[in-house]
Amino acid sequence: MKMIKEIGLVCVVTFVMFALLACNDSASSCDSSIYVDPLTVVKSFMTDERDGQTYKTVTIGTQTWMAENLNLETDYSYCYNDSAEYCDKYGRFYTWAAAMDSVGTWSTNGKGCGYGNVCSATYPVRGVCPEGWHLPSHEDWWILLRAVGTDGGYVGLTSGKALKSKTGWNDNGNGDDAFGFAALPAGHRGVRDGFHWIGESARFWSSSGGDTYAYYVYMNMDGDIANLDNLSPKFGYSVRCIKDSE
Repeated sequence: MKMIKEIGLVCVVTFVMFALLACNDSASSCDSSIYVDPLTVVKSFMTDERDGQTYKTVTIGTQTWMAENLNLETDYSYCYNDSAEYCDKYGRFYTWAAAMDSVGTWSTNGKGCGYGNVCSATYPVRGVCPEGWHLPSHEDWWILLRAVGTDGGYVGLTSGKALKSKTGWNDNGNGDDAFGFAALPAGHRGVRDGFHWIGESARFWSSSGGDTYAYYVYMNMDGDIANLDNLSPKFGYSVRCIKDSE
């Protein structure tokens, strides 16, 4: 619990720094008008033709996201505690290389990307996602966090609460799932094997990164914030795919 609280303090600082950088990059990044009314959200379904699994989807503003974690079995993907039961509920964890499809099974946009490899990804990166979808970039995530943040308030400081599922989080950490994104506290797979923090955190890869780091979004049980940060590509995190622009 102490560790989670300390991380929560750090993530507030991290998010504010990131927000300031984004605002400096573009004046429109600070425009609260991007906030989306939850009543305008459109819910639907999609089927991954590769294995026949069907996923809930949600359209928030201009973006359509999977509303469930990807559960496609690939090399370097894992179930919590190596139990298929957890995969059925929480989806699979992927190393960043697996999420980027570094071997080029479905596309070459992220080929060669992974720990220790300098690559030149072509965006959007389909990665491990179904055809017509892609692994969200750090910008895709930033747009989502602004869209679900408090209207007129500080970007991101309530995004976690809006995105987290209504059940499953420990210590009264449930969100209100106002947009149907239903971020589950799946936890993650550590660098040196082992699984951690189920019920306490949700972590999702982005397609942005390098040879020793990759950007991801995370939410913890003891706060309303959603955060963008970067860490070792060796970790196993969840994947949420976003639909390609038409």
